[in-house]
Amino acid sequence: MEEFYASVDSVSGFIWGGADWNGYWIPAPMVVVLLGAGLYFMIRLKFLPIRRLFPAFGNLFFRSRSGSTDDSSGGDITPWNALSTALSGQVGTGNLAGVATALTLGGPGAIFWMWVTAVVGMAAAFAESSLAVKYRERHPDGTTHGGPMMYIKNGLSGKWHWLALFFALGTMFSAVVTGNMTQANSIATAMEASSGVPTWVSGLVVAIAAFIVIIGGIKSIGSVAGKIVPAMALGYILIAIIMLVMHAEHVPEAFGKIFAYAFGLEQAGGGIAGYAVLQAVRAGVARGLFSNEAGQGSTAIAHAAAKTDDPVFQGEIAMLGAFIDTIVICTMTALVILAVPGVFPGADGGTVEYAWQSTLQGAQVTTAVFGHALPDVSVFGTTISPGGIFIAVALALFAFTTILGWSYYMEQAATYLFGDWIAKPVRVIWVVMVFVGALQQIDFIWKFGDLANASMAFPNLIAILLLSPVVIAMAKEKGRL
Repeated sequence: MEEFYASVDSVSGFIWGGADWNGYWIPAPMVVVLLGAGLYFMIRLKFLPIRRLFPAFGNLFFRSRSGSTDDSSGGDITPWNALSTALSGQVGTGNLAGVATALTLGGPGAIFWMWVTAVVGMAAAFAESSLAVKYRERHPDGTTHGGPMMYIKNGLSGKWHWLALFFALGTMFSAVVTGNMTQANSIATAMEASSGVPTWVSGLVVAIAAFIVIIGGIKSIGSVAGKIVPAMALGYILIAIIMLVMHAEHVPEAFGKIFAYAFGLEQAGGGIAGYAVLQAVRAGVARGLFSNEAGQGSTAIAHAAAKTDDPVFQGEIAMLGAFIDTIVICTMTALVILAVPGVFPGADGGTVEYAWQSTLQGAQVTTAVFGHALPDVSVFGTTISPGGIFIAVALALFAFTTILGWSYYMEQAATYLFGDWIAKPVRVIWVVMVFVGALQQIDFIWKFGDLANASMAFPNLIAILLLSPVVIAMAKEKGRL
């Protein structure tokens, strides 16, 4: 089994980090394709995501809550709820544990490359979500079906049908790996560590709560996400800002580290600096995609359900997801980790000043930093850690909403492969997997995370590149170019 895990790590390492072959560096395929496709759309769209950022936010707050009331629009939920559903999948453990992992693996420079991934990813998100609205289908039972499977099926010729099948299978693989069991396990372990709640209790509660929401389909998921996700995100941002204000003198230095490490300026010259930059790029791009899912095709499935007959309008709403997730929320986490000093465990039994340099990993880093930033308080003679409790609650909410969003992606992939009849059985199976995931020690599943993301991103990026003339034409028709 160890050999198998080593093989998974090796393949994942090549896909995201490239390889050294006879003295020649082979670029990482996923980095090249992801950044290349995003940059291509950014240029072809004449930097539309940047030009239209503030107008898109205006549409989000003033036009997206109602959507079209015309059934011929083909959607099921408002554009606001479609974005909230997409964000429910985007804003997850990647915003807490993923950012910390990027910092520990790639250094502060990884955050810069997460930003790059998000900015060019906004262009990819616009492309995939506008295509998802244009090529979606309305089935006889009244449900809307959309996403990469449908724009491959309806936008490309029949010879590309295999690509839609590949994407659907990749979606199911990724849903299990990154959207279900690992999320449930994160909630259960966090609750056990912070308050001593048995994992089976947490698993049962989460499974029941998930069942109540997802059994009603996308309308129920969208309604719940539209209320929970904005409140959850704003609450987290507010607490992070308070912490940064408390340590304002360290914030400029944190930004300086991000830019210095991104280009190897803090490391020794020559090969060491080059290796450090490659590690920063790999960690930043991989964690950036894991967090915001731009170019992966998952969020396009949610946006396809929006009640609108304007693909460009929804595409602009969709691109905000990558911005909110990475440029805002992930940056808040990164700055707190980089700017809040403390005493953290170091190598050989020593200590270090900053958690990203410590021996802590993943969510342990974020929990430790928030614990230092918010001092312990005594309540009825019992010492509690507000920071630790806050992170546990935030992690639980982030992971729970991810479970909701990915349940819909799983359902859409399954119905594409097997037919509409499988929708409700998939919902029941999904809930059972949530409970099982909470009980298991599933660290090994995380090893498949990057492979799962790539299994969706590759076919999706191929599809949107092939359909790029349609994307450009739609943008021109609406006067965006």
